[in-house]
Amino acid sequence: MARMQTPRPQAAAMPVRGGRICLVTSRNGNNLVVPKGCLEHGRTAEQIALQEAWEEAGLIGLLHSRPIGSYRYEKAGTRFEVMMFLMDVTTVVKDWPESRWRSRHWLRLADAVARVRVRGLRKLIRKALAAEPVELS
Repeated sequence: MARMQTPRPQAAAMPVRGGRICLVTSRNGNNLVVPKGCLEHGRTAEQIALQEAWEEAGLIGLLHSRPIGSYRYEKAGTRFEVMMFLMDVTTVVKDWPESRWRSRHWLRLADAVARVRVRGLRKLIRKALAAEPVELS
């Protein structure tokens, strides 16, 4: 019997501004995703989410005080569980660390649902679309 693999924890930012969400291309350019990365020892999920928003999308902002939820996905045989934080974007820069490999796409939330392939991420975007404004930390 195959042993169930414990998912690797990740944190992600769902960057929003002016009623739109920012999705970035995956490294292979085939998918639209949110900025996310694996948790690191000594760093909080919030710190990772903010770092990934900067590195992958060139965005600076404020995270909502609580995660909107989480989703799971599998990549190259590894399972991941992603804790998602809504992020109100305050600054968008022209050049960012991964701008050579990724592009930004600002979409209305409803359009983003149609463009995202990962079911769990689509569910969280729908949740964000229906969410009332919540307090920022």
